[in-house]
Amino acid sequence: MGLLLLAALHLYIGVRLVPALPMPVGLVVAAGLLGLCALLVSTTASVFGRRSASALLTWAGLIAVGFFSSLLVLTVLRDVLLLAAAAARAGGWQAPGGLPEATALAVPALATVASLVGFVNARRRPAVRQVDVPIAGLPPALEGFSIVQISDLHVGPTIRRGFVQGVVDAVNSLAPDVTVVTGDVVDGRVAGLQAHTEPLGQLRARHGVFAVTGNHEYYSGATEWIAEFRRLGIATLMNEHVLIEHGGVRFVLAGVADYSAHHFDPAHRSDPQQALRGAPADALPKVLLAHQPRSAQAAAEAGFDLQLSGHTHGGQFLPWNLFVPLQQPYTAGLHRHGRMWIYISRGTGYWGPPKRLGAPSEITRLRLTARTAPQ
Repeated sequence: MGLLLLAALHLYIGVRLVPALPMPVGLVVAAGLLGLCALLVSTTASVFGRRSASALLTWAGLIAVGFFSSLLVLTVLRDVLLLAAAAARAGGWQAPGGLPEATALAVPALATVASLVGFVNARRRPAVRQVDVPIAGLPPALEGFSIVQISDLHVGPTIRRGFVQGVVDAVNSLAPDVTVVTGDVVDGRVAGLQAHTEPLGQLRARHGVFAVTGNHEYYSGATEWIAEFRRLGIATLMNEHVLIEHGGVRFVLAGVADYSAHHFDPAHRSDPQQALRGAPADALPKVLLAHQPRSAQAAAEAGFDLQLSGHTHGGQFLPWNLFVPLQQPYTAGLHRHGRMWIYISRGTGYWGPPKRLGAPSEITRLRLTARTAPQ
């Protein structure tokens, strides 16, 4: 069924573009691009199916997925433009001459540019994003307390040890008070990726390094990965909390299993109430690590002051950021949810195609402050 859909979408692109291209060069080029894309996209099914594939084929297939996505979206937008032009002509307005031919050439050109720019954005070291989080009643000793967050590394087919080492070095250079990892660290089993996640054991922070599971850990063997993260010195919080003492005061840092974890292991059902159970009532703030933003309602009801999440990648590349709200309450950045703040990282790596466009990857340095938030 999936291959039939891919074939149908490629046929749609070919039918809509090829007749409008100059002959014969345009036909040969367009047919060649579509044929290559169809071959590589179908090959990528083996990558996502966890069957073996050469590194070169893996890279080619995943790049093709990103290119095909842009090609499809731009073809649809071209059709919308042509329909609008036809409607305008019917109303007596004269559309510019050569519009079908010009736009047919523009679609693959723009898809290529988008893929190249997106590739560079995805593969470079993530920039550090500085975010101040205003906490009402924050103890003076915690003013400026720094939490560095990484999320959605997706170590796997194309994100390997070198990329991970670069992230670790960047995080450590920030000298954080606490470092947190908000899920989706891996795409694959421990046996295949252990050498590539090894640099995570070098993460350092004044009060420790903490993590929670994401949905991709459950696709990849969560029990084994939790054990591996702990072996690396990363405290993985499973519906539990720790007390961080800093400057003579304590605050709560809690973590829950992924929102969907119970579908894989009923014992891992995400439970913010359980994560906070037994915490001192006067400890402020109460910070929750939860991979998916849609944990926010339960977290706010449990009494948390701040939730740190990832999962969305900020949409990763246009136009998919427009579809994130269909599943999640927030796409990226700092938001107010009732009395609780929630920050959603755009992710430190990427999933699938090595492509980021309009949603830059990030390493986030959150700074707690008592200042009043702007209204």
